[in-house]
Amino acid sequence: MSYYTNYSGYYTPPSNFRFFPKGMKFLLISTVGVFILQLFLQLGLRIGDVYVYDIFFRLFALFPIGQGFLVWQTVTYLFLHGGFFHIFFNMLALWMFGVELENVWGTRRFLTYYFLCGIGAALSNLFITPLFTNPAPTIGASGAIYGVLLAFGMLFPEAPVFIYFLFPIKAKYFVAIFIGIELVYGVSGSSDGVAHFAHLGGALVGLVYLLMYRRSIPAFDRIKDSFRQTVGTVHQRMGTKKSYGNKKIVSDAYFEDLKKPNKSGEYKSDQEKLDEILDKISASGYDSLTDDEKKTLFNASKKMN
Repeated sequence: MSYYTNYSGYYTPPSNFRFFPKGMKFLLISTVGVFILQLFLQLGLRIGDVYVYDIFFRLFALFPIGQGFLVWQTVTYLFLHGGFFHIFFNMLALWMFGVELENVWGTRRFLTYYFLCGIGAALSNLFITPLFTNPAPTIGASGAIYGVLLAFGMLFPEAPVFIYFLFPIKAKYFVAIFIGIELVYGVSGSSDGVAHFAHLGGALVGLVYLLMYRRSIPAFDRIKDSFRQTVGTVHQRMGTKKSYGNKKIVSDAYFEDLKKPNKSGEYKSDQEKLDEILDKISASGYDSLTDDEKKTLFNASKKMN
């Protein structure tokens, strides 16, 4: 596992860093377990004249709409794989890029992100792939893993990724190259048996999720700010105070003094703020940060690009 660089130099994993956090263990064990079940069923077990594996595959692989599609297949296809190297490289990539995400985000958010990307990849394969090539049953976690890869590239853009374990390339370039290749193959209607639009769909859903979480989509920001401002104004006129979720609604929230003095009356530098935030992540995890701290962290990550 290569270490990634951050705002103040090379980052070493925090004291509570885990190489196999809970979410990663669940995904690895369950996916490998399903693959072993596939191998067992492929031994030729039959019910009458019907092979059990054929039933299993038709129930849980992702079939095109009108050719055996079932709603739960948008999730179950992620756990099926077509061979040893298929599952090996998928799980290796998931571990390489997913471990650091889960350690920063926490298990709940990481798993939510993983399955959202997987479902997005499935929908892309169902509705976009038929526009360019003949659809076919799809299996494998690659779509969700492309979402994980994108998130890694966005959060740790300067991280070195070693191609063939020899040639280093920055994560942001690595992600851009792989997505570019998938786009070319997908649009060209390649018949290589790879679901390119599933990969692109997983990455696209991951991008939308990350932008929404970082509040970087102007349209969503304007709608949210307009709503809060309107509600806050109404309550001000009524002489009442309300809260929206766990946050107070105010009518004017566009400007704030970002350089507030500490208890000693001194102003903290940006670097001091970042160091405190990183220490807090190390001690309590990413989810323990306040909204302001998350905002500061993401703004700092943007400056790296």
